Amino acid sequence: MKKLFFLFFFLFALTFSCNRNSKIDKKVQKDGITFMESETLQAVLERAEKENKLVFLDMYTDWCMPCKMMDEDVYPDKKLGEFMDKSFISYKANAEKGTGVTLATIFNVRYYPTLLFLDAKGHELERKEGAMFHREIREMANRVLSSQGL
Repeated sequence: MKKLFFLFFFLFALTFSCNRNSKIDKKVQKDGITFMESETLQAVLERAEKENKLVFLDMYTDWCMPCKMMDEDVYPDKKLGEFMDKSFISYKANAEKGTGVTLATIFNVRYYPTLLFLDAKGHELERKEGAMFHREIREMANRVLSSQGL
């Protein structure tokens, strides 16, 4: 019953937090991981499904020092970006603003950063609470890809 309630809450929140008129194709491009810019996770999931990819979700806050470290030292890595962009649609959500507040509730985010790998339906495949370095992200991504037969 608890799982059914959570699923209902997830679908309800996802439906009403989605703005179908949002700019879904806008990206922030720099060396490293390409993070899709969108006001909704639904647009990210739709794109992942269309491109037959999984989703990498970074839940962060503005005040989080490990989050800033990853933005400066990990995500800009060109080789990591090429690896991640090949199989994932990457998305960053501020857990204290906009849709990020809803996502933090849905995914029970309590620590920052929380890094989530999702399938194209929004189901959590794996999570890591706290910062990761290049090797750890690559290892986690490879585990997720293997578990999905990709």
